[in-house]
Amino acid sequence: MLQTVDPEHDQAQLLARVAAGEQAAAVVLTDLLAPRLLRYAARMLGDRAEAEDVVQEAMLRLWRIAPDWQSGLAQPSTWVFRVAANLCTDRLRRRRATVPELPDLPDPGQGADAQMMQARRAQALEAALLQLPERQREAVILRHLEGLTNPEIAAIMMVGVEAVESLTARGKRRLAAILAGEKDALGYEDDI
Repeated sequence: MLQTVDPEHDQAQLLARVAAGEQAAAVVLTDLLAPRLLRYAARMLGDRAEAEDVVQEAMLRLWRIAPDWQSGLAQPSTWVFRVAANLCTDRLRRRRATVPELPDLPDPGQGADAQMMQARRAQALEAALLQLPERQREAVILRHLEGLTNPEIAAIMMVGVEAVESLTARGKRRLAAILAGEKDALGYEDDI
């Protein structure tokens, strides 16, 4: 029987249990990590199918290294995000054109106008993100869309915290500039 754990603090313990063959621990760890990895990879690549492939490969690599995991060096989430980032970078280098991902379906509780506006805003953000340089896009997605801390992002991107702050700030300024001409069409007055 799987013990109750605080997955944010016991990822290494879960991974050790995966290494010992406990399938329930693998399910918990997958449920914890895969959704965030998928959102990240989809935004980096602009293609949900490719993102699913990246997540699958990243998780497989995590399971393969589970028996050799050294607790205390890094959280499994940091390691697997780094793997996903590398896989995304490899895919981006192999292709020249990107196709923005369709946004998630709007909340059905909203009116039709609000749903259409939400969809337009999501499409505009996804398109604008794809215009950012890769490192800025990665930092902005991890910080503002995935909610990771600057030290976590620094570990994933293998840079210092100051570099993360700089990449995030430049990315946000560039996003604001890209979206500035669309404020009226997206229903923003002075929000962007």
